[in-house]
Amino acid sequence: MYFHPKNIPLQSFVYASLLLLTLLVPLARSFEPRIHFVSYWKILFKAIAPIALFFIVWDVFFTAKHIWGFNETYVLGFNFYGLPLEEIAFFWVVPFACVFIYEVLNYFVKKDLLQKFAPAITIMLLIVSGVIAFRYATKLYTFLSFAISFFLLCLQILWIKPAYLGRFYLAFMVILVPFLAINGVLTALPVVWYNPAAIIGVKIGTIPFEDVFYCLDLLLPIVNLYEYQKKKTNISVP
Repeated sequence: MYFHPKNIPLQSFVYASLLLLTLLVPLARSFEPRIHFVSYWKILFKAIAPIALFFIVWDVFFTAKHIWGFNETYVLGFNFYGLPLEEIAFFWVVPFACVFIYEVLNYFVKKDLLQKFAPAITIMLLIVSGVIAFRYATKLYTFLSFAISFFLLCLQILWIKPAYLGRFYLAFMVILVPFLAINGVLTALPVVWYNPAAIIGVKIGTIPFEDVFYCLDLLLPIVNLYEYQKKKTNISVP
């Protein structure tokens, strides 16, 4: 780990500010008595920790291989194995905010609207991820993003068989709105750049299409572990 001291100009707070904006509402509303999200913090951090570690290692490797990189103009200058401190915080802040959205929807949307569609959605995502991973096996980010999605979706069908999968898909669709908005800023400036040789080049605005499945890869195992911990500890909202 090393620190790169500098006189920090205002634009260097861009990535940190986006993370703070992401964290602000979930953190402030965690003590709201109806959902009382604070009561889930301990098990949530247990669920996030192993997945965050995996993605940080992935990030270090990809950064070293120049699959993607970071614009020093928009980060504070504190680095860990080539990763800005903000990027490491991303893997804690974003899942925290996303699981908050998941719990809010679970509380306010009583009916599991997508329960009967969950198997079809899973099969559709399996086909898409499998075909793209096979078709673009030479493009490292594309291949890994979609191959991991394929593996995780297979686990849902063959092993985990979660009753909450419809609720996860509903939350994921809602989560994509702020995720794409924030990621749009990161890729438009850009705070984060991508090596064109490692992606297929299909974009949502300035965001590589791969990022949608990368988001799925990050959140689905966290929700799996989170729900497992909830069941194991039998936590209920006051």
